[in-house]
Amino acid sequence: MIAMIRDFDIGAKIGLAIVVFFLAAVIFGPVLSPYSEVEIVGGVWAPPSAANWLGTDYIGRDLLVRILTGGRMTVIVSLIATCGAFAIGCPLGIAAAVIGGWFDLIVTRAVDAVMAFPGLILALIVLSAIGTSIPALIAMMSVLASTIVFRLTRAVAADVAAMEYIEIARLRGESMRWFLFKEILPNVAPTLVTEFGLRFVYAAILISSLSFLGLGIQPPNADLGGMVKENALAITFGRAAPILPALALAFLAIGVNLVVDGLLRHNARRDRHK
Repeated sequence: MIAMIRDFDIGAKIGLAIVVFFLAAVIFGPVLSPYSEVEIVGGVWAPPSAANWLGTDYIGRDLLVRILTGGRMTVIVSLIATCGAFAIGCPLGIAAAVIGGWFDLIVTRAVDAVMAFPGLILALIVLSAIGTSIPALIAMMSVLASTIVFRLTRAVAADVAAMEYIEIARLRGESMRWFLFKEILPNVAPTLVTEFGLRFVYAAILISSLSFLGLGIQPPNADLGGMVKENALAITFGRAAPILPALALAFLAIGVNLVVDGLLRHNARRDRHK
């Protein structure tokens, strides 16, 4: 891992530094803060001061603490949802590529049916029907993202399964476990690692969009998208309250994308030198 980071180009190193700084801020910032995210500490949309570095929100809560707490909530929910998506999509994609036949046909058609609906609209419909609890939110996001993970995993695994050395292994009578852990997974892992970063960013943007629309993480829990909605009127008074949480989300997305791009370039250089 250290050797791979050293091999990163400058863009990927900058992205990694951004991600590490963001994670450290949202993990330790709320713990070290003298205020809680629900404590009223000043007037409405008060300007930045020594006591409140970014000012206050629409009811007088510390904006910096709210952003750090909301960022932590966004990271946790997005990370769990992304892990859930890969837990669903990867095994199904590999199984569809290796088994093929009727199993591949049924699973692929089911995935196509889900993907036929726009993701945000489908999420709004589902959450309106089942409620907006965090477990429901994570489950819905995991299922939506798993369709893309399935398509990618199936495509990459199918390419590997068509290689000549796989056919030779089949003729030798190798077990399914051998195929999965010795041939399929090592060859698809680099692609899936980079895709994990992209799905994480998508999940963070989706949860913020849903919160902005009122169907994501509910008050009094802090969330970056919900903070933009809550403080939208501050723009009328020349305050930056709704812009700052949006910038925090953009900061995270840029950092993760820089790391993903660096991983792609690293893998491409490694493949050329094989």
